[in-house]
Amino acid sequence: MDAFSRFRGITSRLLVGRSPRSVAGQVFLLQVALVVLLVACAVVAQVIQSRMAGGEEAKRRSIAVAQTFAHSPGILSALRAPDPSKVLQPLTEAGRRSAGVDFIVVMDTHGIRYTHPQPDRIGKRFVGRIEPSLAGRVYTESVHGPLGHEVQATVPVRGSDGKVVALVSAGLKVETVTSQVERQMPLILGAGAVGLLVVTAGAALVSRRLRRQTHNLDAGAMTRMYQHHDAVLHSMREGLLIVSPDGRLLLANDEAARLLDLPPDAEGRLVTELPGLPPGIRKLLTSGRRATGEVHRAEERLLAITQRPTARGGGCAGGTVVVLRDSTELRALSGRAEMARERLKLLYDAGVGIGDSLDVTRTAEELAHIAVPRFADFVTVDLVDEVLQGEEPTGTGTGMRRTAVKSIREDHPFCEVGSLIDFAPSAPHARGMGTGRSELVPDLATATGLRLQAAEQMETIEACGIHSMISVPIQARGIMLGVAAFWRCRKPEPFDEEELYLAEELVARAALSIDNARRFTREHTLAVALQRSLLPRALPEQSALDVAFRYLPAQSGVSGDWFDVIPLPGGRVALVVGDVVGHGLHAAATMGRLRTAVHNFSTLDLPPDELLSRLDELVSRIDQDESDADRDSGVIGATCLYAVYNPVERRCSMARAGHLAPALVGPDGDVTFADVPAGLPLGLGGMPYQAVDFELAEGTQLVFYTDGLIEDRSRDLDVGMEMLREALARHRDRSPDEHCEAVVEELLHGRPKDDVAVLIARTLATPADRVADWDVPCDPAAVAGMRAAVARKLDEWDLSELSFGTELVLSELVTNAIRHGSPPIHVRLLRDRTLICEVSDGTSTSPHLQYATTTEEGGRGLFLVSQVADHWGTRYTPQGKVIWAEQALPAHDTPPGLRAAPPLQRQPGRSVREANVRSAW
Repeated sequence: MDAFSRFRGITSRLLVGRSPRSVAGQVFLLQVALVVLLVACAVVAQVIQSRMAGGEEAKRRSIAVAQTFAHSPGILSALRAPDPSKVLQPLTEAGRRSAGVDFIVVMDTHGIRYTHPQPDRIGKRFVGRIEPSLAGRVYTESVHGPLGHEVQATVPVRGSDGKVVALVSAGLKVETVTSQVERQMPLILGAGAVGLLVVTAGAALVSRRLRRQTHNLDAGAMTRMYQHHDAVLHSMREGLLIVSPDGRLLLANDEAARLLDLPPDAEGRLVTELPGLPPGIRKLLTSGRRATGEVHRAEERLLAITQRPTARGGGCAGGTVVVLRDSTELRALSGRAEMARERLKLLYDAGVGIGDSLDVTRTAEELAHIAVPRFADFVTVDLVDEVLQGEEPTGTGTGMRRTAVKSIREDHPFCEVGSLIDFAPSAPHARGMGTGRSELVPDLATATGLRLQAAEQMETIEACGIHSMISVPIQARGIMLGVAAFWRCRKPEPFDEEELYLAEELVARAALSIDNARRFTREHTLAVALQRSLLPRALPEQSALDVAFRYLPAQSGVSGDWFDVIPLPGGRVALVVGDVVGHGLHAAATMGRLRTAVHNFSTLDLPPDELLSRLDELVSRIDQDESDADRDSGVIGATCLYAVYNPVERRCSMARAGHLAPALVGPDGDVTFADVPAGLPLGLGGMPYQAVDFELAEGTQLVFYTDGLIEDRSRDLDVGMEMLREALARHRDRSPDEHCEAVVEELLHGRPKDDVAVLIARTLATPADRVADWDVPCDPAAVAGMRAAVARKLDEWDLSELSFGTELVLSELVTNAIRHGSPPIHVRLLRDRTLICEVSDGTSTSPHLQYATTTEEGGRGLFLVSQVADHWGTRYTPQGKVIWAEQALPAHDTPPGLRAAPPLQRQPGRSVREANVRSAW
């Protein structure tokens, strides 16, 4: 009852919203009735089958148990015993219980029982037929025995001679078999109920779908619906045909009959037999192919025909349906509408495709490419020379430069790009430039102005079939920039007034982009000129490094990338690479200020980390001093890498402020990136910078660069650095200049989006025979010995003429170190492009140049040094300080491979200076 109640509830819910009068409701009730009948029949059949299977199973089990017992060992000896029942009764009972049967009876050939589950039945006659078994057969039967209605099987027991000596019967009560079937009944009924529910639910779903498709209509309503459908079909303004797969007309509404002039009996006839049907339409209807909006003529009508297969999946097995529309009146309107649409599309494409780049020539070429062949067959664009250079035109512009030519043919009869053309005043180009109005020449044969310009060229133009042209001046913001000419040859009709307006609109869209490109070119040229004026024009001469560089300005705008090579005292050289954040003139100006600051700080001989700290303070002050409007330019900081190389010790000290790590290319070609702490970019402040010292083998190349070389929108920073590594490692024997060229070619494709600075320096080492050094005792008496040692070294270097000045400089510097400094005191003489004398001591007290009066006995030492030496100064070391002085070498005494330093201007000749020093001495 519970299952039936659940089934009734589910069925009632599925029937909600169904009216038994509707087609869907009737179909559902019929399906449910059929399902109930089928499930009931299935349950009855299952019960009968279960009973039959139970009986057969009982017979098979009885036979198997009887035969097993009849052939068991020892049964013959038990039958020959004096009391067979005493031996066999326990065995049969044990076998009965283990085999699951109700009885096992052993009897003699007369049917007298030896065993029975009821002992009082032993010795009585067996109930059932024994004759078939006595004949040696297995016999099964159903009888009413001592246990009730029984199913039993009787088998013979044969002696050793093959004769039947006894019988064994085993069987089950019928009620045992029936109970097994009854135990299966809940399962059978449950399966039937589940099947009934599932099938009924499926029928309900099908009925619900049918209800949606028929809108829950009854038969009468559906009849009326088809009547209305038929009325609409024959009253619609479009013709409708349905053709069978064999080419027979199945349906034609009134409009189709009117458009095709079909006879009244057309339906049911073959399409090929219909009279008056145009051949093109007949061929289309019999082909069965797809067609969309194909136009065919039927007498004086233009019919737009759409044909589709009616079969699912687009096959032709189900025939085709054809829709006919009379497009006679719409054809002319659609032609004009299509032309207007194409012109609007052309203007839209011009607005999108012209002016992508801020390049004057590229913009003129884009105008020509947009117009050919969609509007004209040939287009020429001529611009005033000043426009191409970014300047504003000043004259009338009759002389112009051919900037772009586009043709539908590979060759054209016009002047090549780059030609300078001086148009005659009577030419349409010149008239348009003078008046600012477009010129329409419908027939070139009447264009006398063009013939006066170039008669032979006009003959060539007309020989190509060109017969009409439009000349439109290119003007923006009241400035005449050039003229664009459109030429036609393929269409026989000339340009008209509407096309003149279209040409003016095209040129107007391009003119603004050309003027923007012109103004950008001017600003970019000024910015690049400013930027280049702030960068080094040439590298200074020095003997510590072999240096090469490349600098590529950005494609648009300028930024603050810079580099520098700064000679330092003691033959050392400083290398600088930096990048100011932002673009534009403000970034370039800030770059110039930072470059000047680096030069000023380098004269103080500051170590790299301290120099970057001072630059950081400077950038912070620059940012603080900028107004809010200036901050919009985006200059909020900078990165910098500063390195100092000492060729005597072959050591390089460097520090960086947010800049990319330099690459080191060893003499063996191995490429690594220097492990230098990055530090914060300049202007952020708050953290000290760390300098790192490297000992470099002679021939090592230092590669400094800015981020524009390796960073790009199409690749990550790591990928760019790996590409740089591969480019540097490909050829280890390249010179710095060759490495610069290779790196730029392999990492950059075309003009870069950002400024790129590359600085590559190969280290050189000062030979040991050009350096001499001595330790000096802290005793004034040691000065004389030092003068003698230095004089001998100068004689050895063939620089005897510098002995007087060098001895004087050395005496004063060593005496000052002994009197005012502290040990250790060291003297080093370096023969480089100049003769460098260095005296170091353990104090950091800086000496000052004084001008002693005539009555003072001392205070003239550094004054004498400044008079003899070309340069002198002080630099500080972690151990103390070094006072140095440089003297220019005679030209004939310059070491091989070096060029003597040029004599400084505003310095008196050496003979005059020595004379002054001798008089003062």
